[in-house]
Amino acid sequence: MFSLWETAKNSPFARPAATVECDAPQKELVKGRKIAAADAEEYSCEYGSGKYYALCGFGGLLSCGLTHTAVVPLDLVKCRIQVDPDKYKGVINGFKVSIKEGGVRSLGLGWAPTFFGYSMQGVCKFGFYEVFKILYGDLIGEENAFLYRTSLYLAASASAEFFADIALSPMEACKVRIQTMPGFATTLRAGFPIILNNEGLNGFYKGLVPLWSRQIPYTMMKFACFERTVEALYSHVVPKPRDQCSKSEQLVVTFAAGYIAGVFCAIVSHPADTIVSKLNQKSGSTAMGVAKELGFAGLWKGLFPRIIMIGTLTALQWFIYDAVKVTLGLPRPPPPGMPESLRLKLEAKQA
Repeated sequence: MFSLWETAKNSPFARPAATVECDAPQKELVKGRKIAAADAEEYSCEYGSGKYYALCGFGGLLSCGLTHTAVVPLDLVKCRIQVDPDKYKGVINGFKVSIKEGGVRSLGLGWAPTFFGYSMQGVCKFGFYEVFKILYGDLIGEENAFLYRTSLYLAASASAEFFADIALSPMEACKVRIQTMPGFATTLRAGFPIILNNEGLNGFYKGLVPLWSRQIPYTMMKFACFERTVEALYSHVVPKPRDQCSKSEQLVVTFAAGYIAGVFCAIVSHPADTIVSKLNQKSGSTAMGVAKELGFAGLWKGLFPRIIMIGTLTALQWFIYDAVKVTLGLPRPPPPGMPESLRLKLEAKQA
């Protein structure tokens, strides 16, 4: 593990930006890279260090754990629409039926496995994303890291989510059953041992493959779309360079880019999300069997509430994550710029 940190720490991707002439004070964020103006400040740790990754994981814990728990009522209705569309005929009707049957308090069912599960997932998702992004950038070199940065974001986020879902799966299984299985336990404390005693560890991981199918494409879209949207906003929408923006202005850009990414995330991952919900509701079911039973139209049930939920979630997650970085004084490199060596090569070709 030590060699992994060291390799990531020394990655050329940690310093992809071209040198910019500026009268503002210059400070090295990492070796070989100068950051000016708003970024010229003291940091609590070195970019790419073990402490940096650990604090990024803490930011992921807060961003995922808090946001997913906050939208538990909407998630509950979404899951019920997916597993029983005849009874729950839409978002408004789903809320009405749920409140009628269980009262307002029933809308909070599943909050505990949601909080603990997505907190653990957030640690792995954001922490390992930072690790793999720098690690893979080191493997392909500085110029390729810039040229193929979208592929780099996709590969790093997919790798991070692979481990994040292993952490999430047990709590996801508990959450879905608490929310959608009549007669099942209503708390994590009661539900966890029921699954363990009746089905063993397999009961917590039987939905892992469809969870990967849902979460990995979702996370790939979430990170790659966010990174490129931030880059596009600063290039074409924001009227001044990022290093001239205040921290609050930068966080507004973060929120906007996060929401745009979230809409795409919801669409890409929704069919697999429906399968996960149905799979954990029925004992002995399989992903292929559920997909055939639901049909193409059935796989898209509950898409509208999920777009609202995931769009808001993703925007808030990126906002909280970036705000944690600001609060804890973590290095926040600007969007990548073309390396000087690559710029010279391109100029030579055009000459």
